[in-house]
Amino acid sequence: MKPNLNKRAFTLGALGSALALAGFLSACTTQPTVSEPAPAELPPPAPREFRAAWVSTVANIDWPSKPGLPAAVQQQEALAILDRALALNLNAIVLQVRPAADAIYPSKIEPWTEYLTGAQGKPPVPMYDPLAFWVKEAHARGLELHAWFNPYRARHDNARSPAAPNHITNTNPSAVKRYGKFMWMDPGEEAASKQTMDVILDVVRRYDIDGVHIDDYFYPYPIEAPDVAGNAQALDGKPTAKAELDFPDGPAWERYLLGGGKLDRASWRRDNVNRLIEAMYKGIHREKSWVRFGISPFGLGRPDRRPPGIAGFSQYDKLYADAELWLEKGWLDYFTPQLYWPVRQSAQSYPVLLDYWIAQNPLGRHMWPGLFTSRIGAPAPTVNYEPQEIVEQIALTRQRPQAGGHVHFSMVALSQNRKGISDQLRASTYQGQALVPATPWLKSEGPGTPLVAATRGKDGIALRLKAGKATARYAVWARHGGQWRFTVVPAARVDWTVPDDARLGPAEQVVVSAIDRLGNEGARVHAWRKPS
Repeated sequence: MKPNLNKRAFTLGALGSALALAGFLSACTTQPTVSEPAPAELPPPAPREFRAAWVSTVANIDWPSKPGLPAAVQQQEALAILDRALALNLNAIVLQVRPAADAIYPSKIEPWTEYLTGAQGKPPVPMYDPLAFWVKEAHARGLELHAWFNPYRARHDNARSPAAPNHITNTNPSAVKRYGKFMWMDPGEEAASKQTMDVILDVVRRYDIDGVHIDDYFYPYPIEAPDVAGNAQALDGKPTAKAELDFPDGPAWERYLLGGGKLDRASWRRDNVNRLIEAMYKGIHREKSWVRFGISPFGLGRPDRRPPGIAGFSQYDKLYADAELWLEKGWLDYFTPQLYWPVRQSAQSYPVLLDYWIAQNPLGRHMWPGLFTSRIGAPAPTVNYEPQEIVEQIALTRQRPQAGGHVHFSMVALSQNRKGISDQLRASTYQGQALVPATPWLKSEGPGTPLVAATRGKDGIALRLKAGKATARYAVWARHGGQWRFTVVPAARVDWTVPDDARLGPAEQVVVSAIDRLGNEGARVHAWRKPS
């Protein structure tokens, strides 16, 4: 559960886990698993692992650092985040582009977000397109850029500015319901779902994004009902637990019943969400087959399927999110359950929950769990992680071949290097670069074979690269002293130098291949071999 403006806190216990962790510390520095090694004269398979971080715009958690900054400063902050991600050997950014039925980019459907300028509907000054900027600069560094949307949140009472005239609360108020301090797009209202679909497909059409990502906000997290008549008394004289405020979707529910609907209300609510998820998956791929669709739901599954000892909040019953069904149907390309609890917290054990979700994935969609990295150095009363917690969680994930990556929430903890987490990750966990795992179930033309010219220069091998139209990046291997080194090069680069190694000496061999938008590798080209 990502921090937000008014997120319900859940008491989830902290009992010690009985997990066997023998030999675990040595696993913490294990690099991503690759297939069988190649002969010494050939480069090994490319390392594969999705390494990403969420960048939140809501409440200015990650970017921009505050509203109202000049465009140039916003861009400088974005570049600092991208450069940090590249330096850490991450390979993707998941950028929040729609915090609350608003946008960080020019849109004819929804207004500019106030988190950019301090006033909803007001564009950056001077005018520029932040999303286009992020996409361009991410790709220039060889990073993927996934656009993250909140599908239903419309507004919070703590908003800094009035709702813009073209905000959904003004243009279609019947599609929005008040729930506590939030205004929420009603999943039962067709107009609300249509607007979310229109927004997402508009971005897919207009921007060269690599993925569409939605988070854990479906129906809102429940809040307590107002205690109008005072605390009710149970038979023993003690106050009863407060009831939860039900989501006010009565008009849509009544229309459903009058139309002959047979589902009970909870099942109907889940069906409202399911239909949007399915429509998103199919609609995105109709527009662009290479844009992957990912979901990051709350990390606890259905109560009737959970492993023994797992306890806590039920998104199935409270958010009406049937995540197990989405995996079963294959309505997503990657699944990022928010496993925001420590390894040794038995009621929400990280490895037990990861194994649960792997078991719910019959079609083998990408499993890239979300890590609560921002708990490192967090103020009380939040549970405060030590960096080793995140290092261990990544190591545990790597021990499972069915889980091919992870996502940090959020980038701010890595940018600030809280308690040295970024230093530790770079020194041990992310020692080298990795390609994003391939997505073979989506249609691809293939990357083709690059044209490569190589010459020996003073300090290394100078490569001249020409990509095919489907190439997103190059994979480059260089052998020094019998050891292969791997590098990812953006497709936009025409010139690239493979430097001589200060310890192992000049490159003896250089091999290059092209990688397409879905991670597929083309034929390898032997670009350079040291003269005999």
